[in-house]
Amino acid sequence: MKPILLLGGVTEALAIARTLGPQHIYSLAGVGRVPTDLTCQVRVGGYGGVEGLAQFVRDEHIGLILDATHPYAAQISHNAAQAARLCGVPCWALRRPAWRPQAGDDWREVADWAELIEALKPFKRPLFTLGREPLQHLDEIPQEQFWTLRALEVYPGNERCEVIGARGPFLIEDERALFERQKIDVLISKNSGSTATEPKLEVARERGVPVLVLRRPVLAAADREFTAVAAVLQALSSR
Repeated sequence: MKPILLLGGVTEALAIARTLGPQHIYSLAGVGRVPTDLTCQVRVGGYGGVEGLAQFVRDEHIGLILDATHPYAAQISHNAAQAARLCGVPCWALRRPAWRPQAGDDWREVADWAELIEALKPFKRPLFTLGREPLQHLDEIPQEQFWTLRALEVYPGNERCEVIGARGPFLIEDERALFERQKIDVLISKNSGSTATEPKLEVARERGVPVLVLRRPVLAAADREFTAVAAVLQALSSR
């Protein structure tokens, strides 16, 4: 069997990587922890766009690109699909299902940062769970707002922003304590579909706190798409 190039970015990717033998490659962008206990090879870093990825696929004689990147990593998914076509190899994708609002939820979808800032105007104490992007806007915080940002690592805040470094999975008791301590009146979230970060939505529902949801990007079509790790593993075993 030719090597598989597994592009990681979600927790499920690591579960797939743990089943791969030493000829296969688990590729990570470099954000977050890098596992050291895998049988497969681990590559950290980018490729330099479509052409760079295609060259890597050719050089390593890759027989399948498996895209298990984050639902918001649209550019990487695009590059994977394009590189696969250039090299004449299949591209499969694990697409994590989106969260769906439940009874009692007050979700308001926004398309981009500009829409988000506009939708934030009535609120005073937002909790951002978008990763590092809000850090670029700390000098734009309105006088009447205090932001709480949660990211994978701790970063400097300012007098109107506290940055919390934390990694999921998050416990609902801890999320309740965070909302209470920071007096959160609106939650900002991507629709990642992850069970590890879902408790914040439950707490928002309990407290009647609105959720501004950043709309998912449209991802490049893959040759085969899966919504569960078990289905991916079944397909790999029958290749």
